[in-house]
Amino acid sequence: AKCPAVASRDVCKQRESMEREPEKQNQMLPNKMRGEFTRNQRKDSECLSEAPDLEFEYSDADNWAVELSELYSYTEGPEFLLNRKCFEEDFHTHMPDQKWTELDSVQHRAHAMRLLDGLDVIGRERRLKVARAILYMAQGTFGECSSELEVQHWMRYNVFLLLDVGAFTALMELLNMEIDNSAACSSAVRKPAISLADSTDLRVLLNIMYLMLETIQREEPTDSPEWRTIRETFKSELGSPLYNNETVSVMLFGMVTKFCSGHAPHFPMKKVLLLLWKTILFTLGGFEQLQCSKVSKRAALGLPPLPEDSICVVRSMRAASPPASASDLIEQQQRRARREHKALIKQDNLDAFNEKDPYKADDTREDEEENDDNDNSLEAEPFPLERDEVMPPPIPHPPTERVCFPKGLPWAPKVREKDIENFLESSRSKFIGYTLGNDTDTVVGLPRPIHESIKTLKQHRYVSIAEVQIAKEEEYEKTPLSGGEEELELCATELLYQGILPSLPQYMIALLKILLAAAPTSKAKTDSINILADVLPEEMPTTVLQSMKLGVDVNRHKEIIVKAISAILNFEDEKFKPLFCEYTYTSFLLHFFFALPLTVMSNDIYLFGSISALDFPHCVVHELPELTAESLEAGDNNQFCWRNLFSCINLLRILNKLTKWKHSRTMMLVVFKSAPILKRALKVKQAMMQLYVLKLLKVQTKYLGRQWRKSNMKTMSAIYQKVRHRLNDDWAYGNDLDARPWDFQAEECALRANIERFNSRRYDKNQSNPEFLPVDNCLQSVLGERIDLPEDFQMNYDLWLEREVFSKPISWEELLQ
Repeated sequence: AKCPAVASRDVCKQRESMEREPEKQNQMLPNKMRGEFTRNQRKDSECLSEAPDLEFEYSDADNWAVELSELYSYTEGPEFLLNRKCFEEDFHTHMPDQKWTELDSVQHRAHAMRLLDGLDVIGRERRLKVARAILYMAQGTFGECSSELEVQHWMRYNVFLLLDVGAFTALMELLNMEIDNSAACSSAVRKPAISLADSTDLRVLLNIMYLMLETIQREEPTDSPEWRTIRETFKSELGSPLYNNETVSVMLFGMVTKFCSGHAPHFPMKKVLLLLWKTILFTLGGFEQLQCSKVSKRAALGLPPLPEDSICVVRSMRAASPPASASDLIEQQQRRARREHKALIKQDNLDAFNEKDPYKADDTREDEEENDDNDNSLEAEPFPLERDEVMPPPIPHPPTERVCFPKGLPWAPKVREKDIENFLESSRSKFIGYTLGNDTDTVVGLPRPIHESIKTLKQHRYVSIAEVQIAKEEEYEKTPLSGGEEELELCATELLYQGILPSLPQYMIALLKILLAAAPTSKAKTDSINILADVLPEEMPTTVLQSMKLGVDVNRHKEIIVKAISAILNFEDEKFKPLFCEYTYTSFLLHFFFALPLTVMSNDIYLFGSISALDFPHCVVHELPELTAESLEAGDNNQFCWRNLFSCINLLRILNKLTKWKHSRTMMLVVFKSAPILKRALKVKQAMMQLYVLKLLKVQTKYLGRQWRKSNMKTMSAIYQKVRHRLNDDWAYGNDLDARPWDFQAEECALRANIERFNSRRYDKNQSNPEFLPVDNCLQSVLGERIDLPEDFQMNYDLWLEREVFSKPISWEELLQ
């Protein structure tokens, strides 16, 4: 049997060859057959454009059952029964002929305390058995349940019970012991192949912690006040440096860097990343809390409220039809050439032809003009595709099926203060011949239309929180003495940034290394890290069915890793955004790995790497069906893969944050030829994904040339239709004065210098500028200050006096002068 990594690589090569095969076959076919083959491709494209929107709603995470099932790989299936066996042996020893679901709360608490006492034993095997018993409790004691809902009910009850008796603190201590276990690390480094057996202790502990965290953060309306209090207390503890003077997130980041350095290759990285993601999500809050914090922050700074709720606007948008493919464009050009040739035919022959042609009044150019005129609706019309020679009449649809949306732009336009200043400067130079600097109020001598333009610009002026924070930081830099001491708001976001700041570059590099290793197009390299340590079994598969199952598990494993890392990076950027300088630092570190999100985005959202029958808790409640090669190939009957679409949107959001108002990074998008990749992503009929793709295409449109804009007018129309307008923004042309290529290097260097000054001033209290320290000029206080001398100096003080004072001549006259 092949190694799963080799087998997966062979499958990728076979799939690429299968994708290229139709093109080769099309070139080898005769002209007549080639036309028929192209029409079949065109039919597929037309079906794609007529496909309904994907029923996907972007949120902080998937539903609870899916997030629980993604914690386990399919090779961990036999361990469910092992956990049950460890629990029942200990439980029936103390409570014979009893069931967990039949005991009262006092007995439940007593047994949970007894299990926690068992974690303090020295014996490793005994401690692992007790940990497995606790894991079985966190899994809902599924052996006594008959349905998945019952399992989830007992999961919530048991998890809150374990947290109340102090299980999470004990698990943190054990996890720190396993991280510092040098014997296990050295043994894993020497092994040629690492499997599930090398990370058993770590996997059990991480499983319990993840189940507790994922269960507690899900709020239910039926939760008791006691549970709500426990949740809030646990949330504050997770965000505080209570464990070895560092937060849980910092400790997990340390595990990631230790794994990538090669010192601990046995770490189950998928579980670590999932736990890290959920820890950040729970302590900092999701997108709803982020929106509320933005509103409160703007109110505290005295800024006007946000023009709209971005979450609601995105959820109400409709997806546009994908742009025409290359084959469609070629067919349209050929048809246009044939139509020009037919214009030379005699009028009687042309009339006879029109009598036979059922579509004699159908003119493609008129259709295109009509579609362009109707582009102001929220949903773009399908692009005109080539019809077959004989087409059935269109099926009439009842008028009630079409949902009517109000016409208009979904976003309110915004104007920066800098845009108003530039407009006034150009207007004064043109009409008056002089400028007034940053003055945006004086309009003397300007024509009346300019007055109206300035009024319109000021009506849509938007001042962001970042601009206020930058102004404050510039004031601190100008007046370091009179500016006073800055008050730090010790919120969870600030504590997280302070904790990860000393090693933030290493954390980012480690995450991006793992992301590259999990990319779908990554090839097997000798120097790449092994991210499959917690999915490969001890014994390699021996049958075709086992190999297929392992291949599905490996692909699913990589997809979950990409999902977790993309969510971590996106959440960090989103949460640091109200703290603009912290957000700028993380973005600055990420922009060095600019092409990586474009590589990972090639992950197909329509591929399904799951076997629903083996997902938890389905696999522990129901009897497993007999798996066959045909059932594995068929997969699930889902419209799309939620986690792959979630990952793509996260990566697109990260790219948007990196390139916003950064012309040098926008040029990197052009250099990496991202436009074809982004255009392919537009084929996914999901409004939020299309919005961020169109944003990325908009910022680089001015650099792509006139020919690209001319041949992608539908994409340009979609940008006008769906992306927020910036008044006075000529993004579709090339007249931006800020986009000077010779300023790119200076822009990044200046940004880096500003970030380093900010971090040094705000967080590095030990290395303050000595020029700003107070100086003591009083002779008595200086001579009277007590100085602690080292012990060896005091013992040899006489020798020092003889050598440095008495034996050297001193010219007192010169000294006094």
